[in-house]
Amino acid sequence: MKVAFLTHAEGAHMSAYFSALATAKDCNEVVLADPGNRWRDDARNALKEKLTQVYDSHTELLARETPELCLVSMEALHAPPVIEAALSSGSHVFSEKPGCVTLDQFEQLADLAESKHLHLMMAFANRTNPESVAARLMIQQGRIGRLFSIDMHIVADQTRLTRPAYHKTWYADKSRAGGGHLIWLGIHWLDLAMYLTGTTITQASGAVANVGGQPISAEDSAAAMLKFNNGMLGTINSGYYLDAGYHTQIRIWGSKGWINLDSVGRPKLTWYENAGPTAKQVQTFDAPTEPRGYSPFVARAVSAVANDTAPPVTTQESLNTMRTVFGIYQAAESGTATTIETIPVPFRNQ
Repeated sequence: MKVAFLTHAEGAHMSAYFSALATAKDCNEVVLADPGNRWRDDARNALKEKLTQVYDSHTELLARETPELCLVSMEALHAPPVIEAALSSGSHVFSEKPGCVTLDQFEQLADLAESKHLHLMMAFANRTNPESVAARLMIQQGRIGRLFSIDMHIVADQTRLTRPAYHKTWYADKSRAGGGHLIWLGIHWLDLAMYLTGTTITQASGAVANVGGQPISAEDSAAAMLKFNNGMLGTINSGYYLDAGYHTQIRIWGSKGWINLDSVGRPKLTWYENAGPTAKQVQTFDAPTEPRGYSPFVARAVSAVANDTAPPVTTQESLNTMRTVFGIYQAAESGTATTIETIPVPFRNQ
């Protein structure tokens, strides 16, 4: 299958996407639109014979090629018209998040995708990590019972925010990125909260701030209290606080036990059940935790289009997560709880 890669100089996670397309078995050809040729050589080095053509504009590529899937990695401010053009051409879209700077923009893109029966898939790559797959299956099987609550934190380094070069990037500018840490990193955990539990977030209250005081307009800290459609309550702490590295956790409590995920620690998954053959014992996930990240997730997206199978994330799931992020921003701005219009999706097997 032919995949079009639509990007520009400000594209994010580029080496990860090149590697992912290079190893995706259902992708045998890549065409690249790279105004300014910032990534041309990198693409050729990674993709080798898979890269068959490089274009100077997205418009020219879409006029001359008929890809079944477009991978879009662009500054959020500039992404919506390119995603719209790809969808209008009849191509499914895999987009780096957030792909927009306002909720209205993304809702229009999701409506367009649905009207054309196309996938609009956001890059929520933690979904295919082995520990995520295992935790979701446990919850589907009812092993920790009825879900009560979820507590999450995803914390990165404050150090990057102190660098003058970072101050000039689109990630640091709310008008170019749509937000800060929450829409860039916290968004992954909001998506996982709903994906792992088969629920949606229906209400949020929260606050955002620049706790580090760096000269950026995007928030470096966000905290929210969440209500889910099954009655479960939850919290998220999303911020740049460390000198280096990451701290992560998703802990889910149920009537029959609990599950804890830590994507950067070891072990990456522990759990406890109060009934069954291993009752009252903390269990550790000892299966392989590789492959993980962008390569398996992009491969799943490519294969879904090539083989007409279920995508790793649906348009509605992508929209639910974007509505949640902007719902938290709205709650923070208003100082009151915000109702979020998410739509439940089937708790399907992966």
